[in-house]
Amino acid sequence: MYKKVTTLTEFILKEERRFTGTTGSFTLLLTQIENASKIIASHIKKTGLVDILGLTGQKNAYDEEVQRLDEFSNHLLVDILSESGQAHAIASEELDKPFFIEKHSGNYTVFLDPLDGSSNIDININVGTIFSIYRKNKLFLEPGMRQVAAGYILYGPSVMFVYSCGNGVNGFTLDPSIGSFLLSHPNIRVPKQGNIYSVNEGYFPLFSKKDQDYISSFKTGVKPYKARYVGAMVSDVHRTLLKGGVFMYPSDTKNPQGKLRLMYEVNPMSFIMQQAGGLAISGNINPLEIKPNDFTQRVPVVMGSREEVERYMKL
Repeated sequence: MYKKVTTLTEFILKEERRFTGTTGSFTLLLTQIENASKIIASHIKKTGLVDILGLTGQKNAYDEEVQRLDEFSNHLLVDILSESGQAHAIASEELDKPFFIEKHSGNYTVFLDPLDGSSNIDININVGTIFSIYRKNKLFLEPGMRQVAAGYILYGPSVMFVYSCGNGVNGFTLDPSIGSFLLSHPNIRVPKQGNIYSVNEGYFPLFSKKDQDYISSFKTGVKPYKARYVGAMVSDVHRTLLKGGVFMYPSDTKNPQGKLRLMYEVNPMSFIMQQAGGLAISGNINPLEIKPNDFTQRVPVVMGSREEVERYMKL
């Protein structure tokens, strides 16, 4: 029996038609990210077979070792988006400074984490790409609430493209037989409550008393919570989005400002989580309300099921 299947491109086009005066530019931009993700996925599948595995010997803007696939993914995304004619500027975790496009300049600014969780590459664990899109503006750095769209690509047993442009969250799974992302998770809603917590407990002694008490509360009660932590934000947040619970990366005595980047990781993931009915908090405010002061700014974050985050806020 024939069943209508919606592709990612069809879905984006349909969404763009909701807005008056659209030109198709936004669809082209997302389509270029989609195309790049397919190429990255193909290379990730070959990491144990070709010489693109391991470190480059270089460090990125955050003094972190750059994996070869990090470098490849970054060059690919920057090149494709630069040539698309739809981007005005591109900022990436792997670049020392934002890249402004003079030729073929478009109407959008894109922030990228080309390969989130890349330290997992050598041990064959899930990684992902995170993107965040803003309209072209004289103010290069804007609060996350001004995002036009945000999303991530998860490179796992299957490849998933999850995104929101402010009208809910939808997930698409790549069908390798036809090379298209197909709508597999329409209108994703995070459960209001969950029993999974995701945090790097190796830093527990360095956390604040509030964070320690919150984490300790998961281990008491009739049904203690389950601990799950991959070490790639895309993977951990994706699980929280679908299964419920809470993901947290709080500040600690060694990282008093937190460790995750506001523009590249926290803003896009907070946007998605809130569009799916969940909550996100940074300190005592919504991270989407933070006025960024630097494109490398770091902040703490707790996000996930509404009731779980509200319980954290009450502590």
